[in-house]
Amino acid sequence: MGVSESESLDVERIREDFPILEREFAGEQLAYLDNAATSQTPDQVVDAIAHYYRHTNANVHRGLHQLSQEASIAYEEAHDRVADFIGADGRKEVVFTKNTTESMNTVAYAWGLAELGPGDEVVMTEMEHHAALVTWQQIAKKTGATVKYARVDEDGYLDMDHLRELVTDDTEMVSVVHVSNTLGTVNPVSEIADVAHDHDALCFVDGAQSVPHMPVDVKDIDADFFAFSGHKMCGPTGIGVLYGKERLLEEMQPYLYGGMMIEKVTFEESTWHELPWKFEAGTPVIAQGIALAEACDYLDEIGMENVQRHGEALAEYAYDRLSEFDDIDILGPPGDDRAALVSFNLGTVHAHDASEILNDFAVAVRAGDHCTQPLHDKLGIPASTRASFYIYNTEAEVDTLVEALDTARELFA
Repeated sequence: MGVSESESLDVERIREDFPILEREFAGEQLAYLDNAATSQTPDQVVDAIAHYYRHTNANVHRGLHQLSQEASIAYEEAHDRVADFIGADGRKEVVFTKNTTESMNTVAYAWGLAELGPGDEVVMTEMEHHAALVTWQQIAKKTGATVKYARVDEDGYLDMDHLRELVTDDTEMVSVVHVSNTLGTVNPVSEIADVAHDHDALCFVDGAQSVPHMPVDVKDIDADFFAFSGHKMCGPTGIGVLYGKERLLEEMQPYLYGGMMIEKVTFEESTWHELPWKFEAGTPVIAQGIALAEACDYLDEIGMENVQRHGEALAEYAYDRLSEFDDIDILGPPGDDRAALVSFNLGTVHAHDASEILNDFAVAVRAGDHCTQPLHDKLGIPASTRASFYIYNTEAEVDTLVEALDTARELFA
C-alpha cells in the first residue's frame, strides 16, 4: 500500500513548516531520512523557544517577580501538556530530563540501586538500545543482580514464549523497547507489562521510537515507567521525559541533589520537594519543556493516528522498493508489520560506504549499529544502513534513496 492510498496528511503543507527541508547539497534537494535519530523541528516549536527567551526568560520556582512567575507557570503547564499527550494522570507523573538515556538512568539509580541485589533479575530483550542495555548491565554489576535477555527470532520479532520463561518470581524489572530502532519491530508492551506484573515485577518501556510515531497511552499499556525524548518528535534537543506511576516516584529517593528539588535544608538533614520537582535538580530545561509542549500541540493538530498511518505506509513502500533487489538484505519484520523505518545492507558494501554515496545524492540516513551492537552481533553483521521516516517524507524521497543505491552498487561492483 503506497502513501497515496492512505494519505491523511497534507505533506506538502507540512513541509512548509520545516525550512531546513529546502536545503540543497551539490544541486540535490535534501531527502532527510534520519528521523529515528532526530526529527526536524517545525517553525512553531522554534518560535516557542524564541518567544520564551525574548519575552519570559527567567528562572523558575525561585523568584517573586513577574518574569519568574510567568516562566514558572509556563514550565508547570508544559508538564501538564505532556502528561495529557501520553495519558498520564498529571504533572506529578512527568519528570523532565535531558533525554531518554537520562530517564533510564534516573530509574536505574534512584530505584535500582535501592531495590536490586544478589538473586534479583532484570529481564530485557536482545533488541534493546544501549540506553537501556548498558544502564541495567552496569547497575546489575553494582548490585549483584542478574540480567537476562529474551530472544529475537529470525524474522525480527520478540520471542514472547522465551520472555515468559525468563520472567520469574526473582524478576524485579522487565525493561523493554516499545519499537526497535534497528528492526522496526513493534513489541506488545501491554502484554509484556502483564507478564511482569504477574510476577510482581515492574515494567519499564523505552518509548523513544513510539511516542513520536503513534498514539501512546501509558495507563492503557500499564507501564510502571516510560521514557522518551523530545528531539525525535518535532521538539528541541536537550529534553527527555520520564513517566512513572505516582506511588513509585513517591517511594523513590532522588539521585541528583541541589537546588529546586529540596523542601527544607539544615546543616544535618534535607527533605525533598513534591513531585515531579524532587527529580529535577538545579535549573531545569525551561525553554525545552515549553517547546516540547508546543511539539505536542503540533502533533496533536495533525493527529497521531495520521502520523502513524503515514510513517508505516512509507516504511512499507520502502520495504517493497528495496525488496526488488536480490542483493539488498532487509532487517526485521515484513513491510506491512513494522514502524516507520527500514534497516538494510547492500550486498558486501559496508553501511558506512553506502551512506557516503547516499550523502552525495543529499539523502541523509544513519549508518552503523544504531546503538544496538549486541543485536548486530547476533545478526552477524558489523553495521546496517537505516532509512527512517516522518510526517514530511514522501515516496519520491524513497525513490531517490533507491536510485542512489544503484550508484553505490555500480561503484562497489
